[in-house]
Amino acid sequence: MIDAAQMTRAELDALLRWYEAMGVDMAVDDQPHDRFAEFAAEAARPRAEAGEARAQPGAPARAAPAAPALMREPIQKVLAATAEDVTRAAQEAAAAATTLDELRAALDAFEGCSLKRTASQLVFSDGNPQARIMLVGEAPGADEDRAGRPFVGRAGHLLDLMLASIGLDREKVYIANVVPWRPPGNRTPTPAEMAICLPFTRRQIELVSPDYLVCLGAAATQTLLGVKDGIGRARGRAYEYELGGAGEPRNIRAFAMLHPAYLLRQPANKKYAWADLRALKKVIEG
Repeated sequence: MIDAAQMTRAELDALLRWYEAMGVDMAVDDQPHDRFAEFAAEAARPRAEAGEARAQPGAPARAAPAAPALMREPIQKVLAATAEDVTRAAQEAAAAATTLDELRAALDAFEGCSLKRTASQLVFSDGNPQARIMLVGEAPGADEDRAGRPFVGRAGHLLDLMLASIGLDREKVYIANVVPWRPPGNRTPTPAEMAICLPFTRRQIELVSPDYLVCLGAAATQTLLGVKDGIGRARGRAYEYELGGAGEPRNIRAFAMLHPAYLLRQPANKKYAWADLRALKKVIEG
């Protein structure tokens, strides 16, 4: 085990940077726990107690403890019912919001998504709510979690450059994410987490009421457009998104694009992003 007391300041800084790079960027307790040893001890306890009981002649057999009421139903049924209840609560809370401020307050008060308990704060949006173009990404990262705004780290800087290449900036677009809380370690949100947050995202799109919707990355594309293909196959196609809300439903143009974070890892694919940006510009100007 590493003894931090014997490390220099430079070594501690290097260790913390390594932890952050590996996705270990938050502490859940003051001291580390050996969960493997704890699990082994728990598993060994019933066997030891059973051995003691057998060693005592004439000891009455102990009845097995009754299962908690929650576990008396099949676990699939319990989990499904819980997911339905949470999703229904999200739908009701989102539908009740008539403005973006009310929707943000509803998300702040919503306790149905476990990501809220590990994130620093809600990352709701950035840009111009009256913009004709809305961009939706996947989920906040560490930089966004600290700042409280989407796309402010390296991927956000690249997104700004991408927008500038076709004459756009954050005053001309509105930016959000499918999931507004950062997943621990910047992992991909689970399908359940995205499903819980989806009613809020759809309501956010309705309240902004853009003319064009840009889905950045596979998660946003598959969740909002119902596409099954990966982003490599999904990009470059024409899509429509049905926009509901208080007025008459209408269909708006939708685009699937490579996520800026992916382009940082695979810069050779920037040529596809440039082609998609040119297509977006052509549609907007046409």
